[in-house]
Parts: sequence; structure tokens; C-alpha cells
Amino acid sequence: MKVGTDGVLLGAWAEVRPDDRQILDIGTGTGLIAVMLAQRSVRARVTGVDIDDVSQARENADASPWGDRLQFVQTPVQEFRPAERFDLIVSNPPFYVDSLTCPDRGRTTARHAVHLSYGELIDAVVRLLAPGGRFAVVLPMAEARHFRTLAVDRLRLTRLTEVRTTPRRGARRVLMSFAGRDVADLPAVEETLPLLDQLVIGTGEHECYTPEYRALTRDFYLKF
Repeated sequence: MKVGTDGVLLGAWAEVRPDDRQILDIGTGTGLIAVMLAQRSVRARVTGVDIDDVSQARENADASPWGDRLQFVQTPVQEFRPAERFDLIVSNPPFYVDSLTCPDRGRTTARHAVHLSYGELIDAVVRLLAPGGRFAVVLPMAEARHFRTLAVDRLRLTRLTEVRTTPRRGARRVLMSFAGRDVADLPAVEETLPLLDQLVIGTGEHECYTPEYRALTRDFYLKF
């Protein structure tokens, strides 16, 4: 998959802190989110991993001003064993779980959770997240509810933004941020969210975006 709204939203929405040293993008694809996070961070090294070829991600990183802080590894995240854990992990994961697959193998890999189930993604995040680290993900509404159910005993939901394409349409995507869950947090009971909000992308008029969406993506010149 190429550049898409989901990736742009996640790359702009995920919390990046000045003291972040290591950032991981799981399922990096073309490197879009990884490059955005390198742009937003002060000094963090950003790693992108993908089961498919990462040469296009590397090419895109090299064409950016932040290429020296970006690296890409072609490997299943289930087998990824880095030397350090990560302050921030992000993922725009495959999200079709039970639907029919597409004849195009690359599109199937990008869209369908055939190589990375939600349980495996959660396992990887828990293993790779540094103490005090955050994990941010974007999913459709139904899949987000399923993901939260699977993650509730292992990750603590701290922020959630429902995304509408226009004011008249229901929420289509959910942006979620999680923190690691310490032993002291168990048994797991999902707390009241400190930040629960909504983002509307367009006004409903052709190519007319809301001020909120423009403010979120103001540093990234991308048009769909």
C-alpha cells in the first residue's frame, strides 16, 4: 500500500516526546510513518520493520532530510530481536481478519491480518516496549473494539480518538494510544480515558478539510 490517510493520521497523531531515543514502526511499508516520526522527533532513531521488501522505504528515507536517523529491516516482527527496546512503537496494521483476500498478494499482505494477528502484534509490543513507553495504532471501529479486548490485560489504553470523514458520517477509524501495564495495574480494569475525542477530516464539500485536520497535518504536505 502507498500513502494513505490512515498512515498520515497516525504519523501526525502519535505522541512524540523530546526525550524519545528509539522509535519503531511495525509494518512500515513505504516508510511513510517512519519518515513522519523522524521529522517530528528531535534526535530519535526510527526503525521500520516489514515482512516485505523495504527498499522503497529506504529510498524514501534517503530522499528526506532525516535519512541518517532512519533504518529499515525486512523481517517478521515476531522474529525481530533489537539490541534496545523502544520509547514509542506505532503500527498501521493489516485489519481485515475474516474477510475474503484479494488476488493481489501485496495488497492482501497490507490489508489482511494473514501474517500478523492482533495477538502477535500485542505480544511484539509488550516485548519491545521500553518501561514508560507508548504504543499507537489506527484501526477501523469494529477491529479497534476487538483489539482493545485482546489487549486489556497487557496494555493500558490512555488515549482514543474516533475519526469521521465528514460531520454527517459515523466514525470510520479509531486512533488509540497504549502504555505498558505494570504488575501493580492488575487485575486489568480499563480506566476512564484521560483523553477521548473525535476528529473530523472533511467538511463535506469537495476537497475541503476541517481546521482540526489541517492543524494536525500542517507540517506534512500531502493531498489525497
